[in-house]
Amino acid sequence: MRVLLLGTAAGGGFPQWNCACRLCKSGATPRSQDCVAISADGKGWYLLNASPDIRSQILSTPVLAAGPGPREIPILGGLLTDAELDHSLGLLMLREAGGGLPIRAPDAVLHALRDCFGMREIIDGYAGWEWLPISSGTTLGSLMVQVLPVSDKHPKYARSSTVDGPWVVAYRIEDPATGGVLVYAPCLKSWPDGFDEFVEGADLVLLDGTFYSPSEMSGATSAGVADGVQHAMGHLPIAGEHGSLARIAASRGTTRWAYTHLNNTNPVLDATSPEHAEVLASGAELPLDGTEFKL
Repeated sequence: MRVLLLGTAAGGGFPQWNCACRLCKSGATPRSQDCVAISADGKGWYLLNASPDIRSQILSTPVLAAGPGPREIPILGGLLTDAELDHSLGLLMLREAGGGLPIRAPDAVLHALRDCFGMREIIDGYAGWEWLPISSGTTLGSLMVQVLPVSDKHPKYARSSTVDGPWVVAYRIEDPATGGVLVYAPCLKSWPDGFDEFVEGADLVLLDGTFYSPSEMSGATSAGVADGVQHAMGHLPIAGEHGSLARIAASRGTTRWAYTHLNNTNPVLDATSPEHAEVLASGAELPLDGTEFKL
């Protein structure tokens, strides 16, 4: 299985267009918004989430280029972990896919994209897409998918929704031909029950790295964001007693851990920072856009 990181930043990307904080003006390597492409054979590809940057991400990735037919594309469908705009808005940019694409997601996400946002009706006006509920046992070609609910946090535009969750899931994707296993969990409000078992034996875990510290966006920071906002955003921090890095450092085995979905306030974006060094020293990775893993 080939795993391509098309984007590794949180919503808004890095640097963020409306931000003049130290990091956004530091000249650190830019990152586009979180999105992954996977393939069992290197010919047919599936998207894990669809970021607003999807057009430029596809155009900068040769294996996703159109052809050999005039309208032939190698993208065969996609999975959504949640209904947040930074993970779904790219579907609108893919509306020109001839014949449409099959998109799989939790029921609550499919509901939000139809009844709360109206995206599905817009896209279906261009081509008949398939909107399919996801469940463990789903296959993407020869790849096998398992699903773990991780949160009931829904996007702001769906705040009045009464649809039952889960609203956010993680995916475990296995290639039976190679035995390679990917876990994709870009949004974790906590370290959920069953997650240790879910990642056991995985070759690669792409993990929520949105914030470095529990109070990164609180108080008088350069981001100027009020207290409590970070917790409400539903992302487990990297550092701290209950952060994900402590879990990784204590883990055993051959699993590779890599952080994605990095917010523009996260100091690990600066490759010269002590926070960046601490993550690497603890056995995790901070891959850039364009990184490829073969599992």
